[in-house]
Amino acid sequence: MPPIPASITPDQLDPQARAQLNSLPNDLADTVARYLVAASMADDAQRGYVYAAEARRLAARVGIVREVSGIAAYRTERWAEALSELRAARRLTGSDEYLPVMADSERALGRLDRALALIREADPARLDRATQIELRIVESGVRRDQGLADAAVLVLQVPELTSARPRPWSARLFYAYADALLAAGREEEARDAFARAAAADPQGETDAAERLDELDGIEFEDLADLVDLEDSAEPGEDPAGLGEDPAEFREDR
Repeated sequence: MPPIPASITPDQLDPQARAQLNSLPNDLADTVARYLVAASMADDAQRGYVYAAEARRLAARVGIVREVSGIAAYRTERWAEALSELRAARRLTGSDEYLPVMADSERALGRLDRALALIREADPARLDRATQIELRIVESGVRRDQGLADAAVLVLQVPELTSARPRPWSARLFYAYADALLAAGREEEARDAFARAAAADPQGETDAAERLDELDGIEFEDLADLVDLEDSAEPGEDPAGLGEDPAEFREDR
């Protein structure tokens, strides 16, 4: 078991999540809270999974513990385990906010009908908009897996696609829409959607910028080769035939 960083304290846990630990003795609640925070903050998914597993060992009857365990399992591609943990969290808390991850886990297991059944279980009135959008993103992926490219595009045509107001999930929505458009053979529209995804994702949480470069035909290996040519060229030589303005090469690409 990797030690919990000393900088992690129980009060870093979200207050609503911490309230779920009130049934535990104080010392145990503090310990579990630190494991949950460590699991959520871990850069390495496997390390996060180990922290979550320890929290589960200590407090398996607490909803937030099972939720964090399920998300940690999902991040390490333990799809069946993620489903089991999130089903338990749902029973303990009555919340449907885990449905997108559960449905995506069913999709990863190849059980597309079960994924759609979970999506259909959702009551939009009980879900915030972010969760509704995540469900649509998963459904779009399921439709692509079924070979229904047009349906995959249609399910993502929500008002937020044309809104100028950025939201925390805007990049994911634009990215999924771009993927769906590409699968439907609508490459130019896909390029525009990837561009919007990249603009909405300054932290690089998606690979939208790389996908955009691929569509534009930019090959970084080619650029590396060009640098090698320039390094080996004699003074005054034009090794790649760029002429006087290298910008023309970039534009042509």
